Amino acid sequence: MPVSKKNQLVGIDIGSHSIKVAEIEEGKQGMALKNFGMIEIPSEAIVEGSIKEMEIVSSALKNLLKNLRIKNKNLATSISGYSVIVKKITIPQKGEEDLEESIQNEAEQYIPFDINDVNLDFQILTSEIKEEEEEEERESKEELMDVLLVAAKKDIVEEYISLFHLSELSPIVLDIDAFALQNAYEISNAEQTGCHALVHIGAQQLTINVVQEGVSIFTRDSSYGGAQITSEIQNKFETSYEEAEKIKLGATPVELDKKAVLEDIFSSTVTRWVQEIKRALDFVATTFVDIKVDDILLSGGSSLIPGFSKYLGMETGLKIDTLNPFANLEIKEKLFDAAYLNYCAPIAAISVGLALRSIGDR
Repeated sequence: MPVSKKNQLVGIDIGSHSIKVAEIEEGKQGMALKNFGMIEIPSEAIVEGSIKEMEIVSSALKNLLKNLRIKNKNLATSISGYSVIVKKITIPQKGEEDLEESIQNEAEQYIPFDINDVNLDFQILTSEIKEEEEEEERESKEELMDVLLVAAKKDIVEEYISLFHLSELSPIVLDIDAFALQNAYEISNAEQTGCHALVHIGAQQLTINVVQEGVSIFTRDSSYGGAQITSEIQNKFETSYEEAEKIKLGATPVELDKKAVLEDIFSSTVTRWVQEIKRALDFVATTFVDIKVDDILLSGGSSLIPGFSKYLGMETGLKIDTLNPFANLEIKEKLFDAAYLNYCAPIAAISVGLALRSIGDR
C-alpha cells in the first residue's frame, strides 16, 4: 500500500556479514526505490544475532547512511534466529481486548523461554468452526480462532534498540526476518496465489517462510549460512578470515592440488543446507496435507553460491527462482546502476521488505 512521506521508514537489515539499507517512496508509476546500499562489517561484530561490537556496528551504519545521504531517522528493522519464536496456535474465540489481556497466559505453554524474558506480540489470522460438524453439534461447539504468536527475547531486542540509539536513530518497527521477506515477495509478485517457499540464506542464518495464498503457514530459522564455508576454508587452508572470504567468492584462485578440497567444502556444506530445507518442506507436507508447495524463491547472499539452486531443484523436484524485491518497483536509471541492482537483488530482500513498513504499523 502507498505510504505517506511523513510515515515512511528506512528499512535496515543488520546481518552478521553486512548491513543493508533501503528506502522506498511513492513514485509516478507506484512504489519507487529511493535508496539502497550496503556495507560489510567485521566477522565477529555480530554472532548468532547478538551484537558483540556495538561501536563498530554503529560506526558502519552511520557511515552507510551518511554515504547514501539518508536524512530520515525513523527505521524498521528485524531479528531472527534462536531469540525469536513464531507459533501458530488455535484458541477459543475472544475479542481482541480480551485476547490482549490473556495472551501472556496462553503463550506460556508455547514459549520455551521464561515468559518474563520475552516481548510478546500476536496477530489474529482466522476465526472458524470445524466444517465437518453437524449443524446441531456445531451450535454447542466453541468457536475457534487462529493466532500467530511471536516472542522475542528482551535482551536481544534491547541490544538492537541500544545500537540504533547509539547511531542517533529512532527504531519504530521491530519485525522478524521471515515476515520482512514475505513483504518483499508480495511487492515483487502481483498475484498472491498458490504456495511458495521463501528461503533466505545469509552468512549465519537460513530462514524459511512458506506462504499459502498470501498467508504465512510455516516459518523456521536455522544456523546455516555462508560463514560455514568461510570457516571450513580457514581451517583446511590455514588462512585468515579475509583470505578465506576471497577464496570462497573466487577472488583469490587456489592451487590445483587444493581445488578438490575446496569443491568438497562447497559440496558438503550445500548438501547440509539442502537437507535442512527438505526437512522443513517435508514437515509442511505432513502437517498441511491439502497444501502443495509450488516453488522455492531464493534470496540472501549465500543463495548465490554456484550450483546451489540447481542442486536444490534436483533434490526437491521443485522449480527454483530468485526473489527480486526490485521487480515491481519504479527504478530511476539516473540514480541506480542496473547491473548493481541486479546483483544485489537477492541480498536486498529483507531490507526492502522492511522499507515497506510505515509508522503506525503493528
